[in-house]
Amino acid sequence: MAVIALAGCNGAPGVTTSALALLLSWPLDPGRRMILAECDPDGGAVLHGLLQGTLGDRYGLRNLSVAARRHEFSDAFWRQLIDLSSEDGKKDSPRDRLLLPGITDPVQAASLGSVWKILGQMFRGIESQTSHDVLIDLGRRGASGPSGILAEQADAVFVVVRNTMRGLQAAQGRVRTLEEQVGDVSVVMINEGPYPTGEVQRVLQVPVVATLPYAPKDARVLSDGAEQPRHFTKSPLMKAARTAATLLIQRAAMRRARLNPHEARRAGGEVTHAR
Repeated sequence: MAVIALAGCNGAPGVTTSALALLLSWPLDPGRRMILAECDPDGGAVLHGLLQGTLGDRYGLRNLSVAARRHEFSDAFWRQLIDLSSEDGKKDSPRDRLLLPGITDPVQAASLGSVWKILGQMFRGIESQTSHDVLIDLGRRGASGPSGILAEQADAVFVVVRNTMRGLQAAQGRVRTLEEQVGDVSVVMINEGPYPTGEVQRVLQVPVVATLPYAPKDARVLSDGAEQPRHFTKSPLMKAARTAATLLIQRAAMRRARLNPHEARRAGGEVTHAR
């Protein structure tokens, strides 16, 4: 199991859409589950994007601040998760692809000061004690400031970068800052621009681990709740996301093994039970 964080750059949107594509494509063996947590202090996008406001604000990160003060965080966390399993084309809902929606207004981030650390501990506990992988959407700013502890505690941090001039310019500073903060980072590249993988790696001096196609029509299904075209799960975007998910898992496992070999061996051989 792994805890993986995605971070973005100014002027280069695409983190949440990429995270949703990964969530719905994540390879799940029997009994294995996946949680995507929207932890962008600037506000989440899924409640009013993919879900089109149908659930109001009954679910989400903001509700956990009260639970933390009441020492009811663990139980409250599980109640805040939305089941997106049916979004991947399955008729039944096995609750194996879950979403923790983000805040709906950046003002709400002020109440989450104590939540970020508890949430990071929760993610580590879920990862080590159950069969859940955790993907954290940190948005453009969430990898720094109080919520930056989530990046520091993740098994691996990936910066979502578009291979345009504007995207690379924005990514250079973000990558350097994150390297100082967490040690090493990698890139998930959205292939919108003219620069090939090798050039992106040369400019940013970090590896490009996975590539997603620039597919605005398919992306709008995830970002804005647009009507899902036929065979959406077999679209180039979703196929690439399945490949990317496997590569991200492998990268996270390699980094964990390098930083903490004993823990990596223990996690690899542990029999876990999902909640």
